[in-house]
Amino acid sequence: MTHHSVCDDCIIVKVTKPSTRAERRKAELRQDIIDTAFVCFAEKGYHATGIADIAGELGIGHGTFYRYFSNKRDIIDHVIDDLAARIIAALGTDNAPDAATSLDEYRAQIDRIGVALTGILIEDRRVAQLLLFHATGIDDELTARLYGLLDTADSLTAAYLDHGVELGYLRPDLDTRNTARAVTGMLLAGIVHGLRDPDEAAIKGLNEAIRRLLVDGVRKD
Repeated sequence: MTHHSVCDDCIIVKVTKPSTRAERRKAELRQDIIDTAFVCFAEKGYHATGIADIAGELGIGHGTFYRYFSNKRDIIDHVIDDLAARIIAALGTDNAPDAATSLDEYRAQIDRIGVALTGILIEDRRVAQLLLFHATGIDDELTARLYGLLDTADSLTAAYLDHGVELGYLRPDLDTRNTARAVTGMLLAGIVHGLRDPDEAAIKGLNEAIRRLLVDGVRKD
């Protein structure tokens, strides 16, 4: 599938900026379809929303919708692809699992990652709400895909911890596999609390508490 990136004003935009007016109009309509679908999903529920509802809100025909998406389920796949691509991009270079060589570098890395993930997962709350509270009830294939993302998050976090143990700045007796699962649980809980209470100071305070646990709870004394 084609990967996308999220911006402040819409859920998905194309990574490569459209170069012609026609391409820009197509990209804009694609964004409008996704945003309108999210509104319909929120108001009616995913299963009760039909293609006719999305097309009707936009004033377009069914044929126009199908030129961009195979069905309404395809929209969710694109949202997940975009989310995964943004997270992977945030974890590159200086934030890669093997980038830190000391506890101080690990601490700075955790701070950068925390800021990046908060921006990705909280900036459009509809995405997090859909994936955390609604998507697992859509179909078995999507449920399996979301569990796969959870497993990937666990494995990635374990890689950071394994690297720290190997270099000696994290505790040598650390159970990296289960600690990684606990970290994923904290991050998911942080997202839920951020959705419930969008106060910026509250989110910042919770993120700081999580980051302290990620350092002080696993560092070598």
